[in-house]
Parts: sequence; C-alpha cells; structure tokens
Amino acid sequence: MEPRFNLNDNELGAKIGKRFANTSLAIMQSSLPKSTVELVELRASQINGCGYCVDAHAKELAAAGEPAVRINLVAAWRESTVFSEAEQAVLAFAEEGTRLADANRGVSDETWAQVRKHYDDDQIAALVYLVAMINAANRLLVITQTKGGSYVPGTFESVAS
Repeated sequence: MEPRFNLNDNELGAKIGKRFANTSLAIMQSSLPKSTVELVELRASQINGCGYCVDAHAKELAAAGEPAVRINLVAAWRESTVFSEAEQAVLAFAEEGTRLADANRGVSDETWAQVRKHYDDDQIAALVYLVAMINAANRLLVITQTKGGSYVPGTFESVAS
C-alpha cells in the first residue's frame, strides 16, 4: 500500500526532510550506543503506533545482532529481565517523553535522576533530541499513512550519509 502522500516527492517536503535527517544523523553520531538509540526509537514508535518505524527499528536492532528476546520484550520492558539498569532508564525516559499528554508532567524527577546516573551531558542532549525527533518522525509517517513491512536495514544510514 502506498502512503497517502510522499513528502520526499514534494520539493518543500524534501527540503525540510533533508534538514530533519541531518538532525537525526547528528544524534546517530553521538556517543550513545546504537542499540540504545534503536531501543528508544522502537519504544516510542510502539507507543505512537507507527508501523513503519516499528518495522525499521526492530529490523535495525536485529541486523545489529540484538537477540530476538530483547526486541520482542521492548513493549514489556518493565516485566522483563533482559535490559540493563541504564537501558531501563532510557526506556522510561522514552515513554515519559512520548506520553506527555498522559503524564501531565513530562519526564519525572525519578526517571531524570536515573538517566543522569548512567549518561553524560552529551548523551543526555542526544537523548532529549532523540525522543523529540522519533516522535516527530512517527507523526509524519502516521499522518501520511506510511505502512510498515518493507524497511531494509541500513536504509536510513545510507540515505543520511
């Protein structure tokens, strides 16, 4: 099924998209581990119901060698034993930063303290932008009805570089 609108086929959409991709590329070039980036993106995408992004980030994790059990348990990370304390902190951060309307207060002080415990200032800056960018990407792709299923691992990196 084709999306209802292809932003990259539109001159202005492509221009904005290039700038959007450059911000995402800067996040990818940060010192955050790739698996952390993909876990955060997968969790936010699950919450937002973005099929394309769930497909993309699950496949990127698999291509990077993540075991299927970790990928499958992202949606139930609180009820699993396969994520480190640092990963649990960023998954909570991703959820609270994504569910702003539900949480009323955004990221809690408790979650913020856990993130501060495990990540340095540069990594936290990358995490804040990462949560904002994946939520924006989810919204773009849900609005345009871009469906999941066809993503090929490495696509974003090859397009962004």
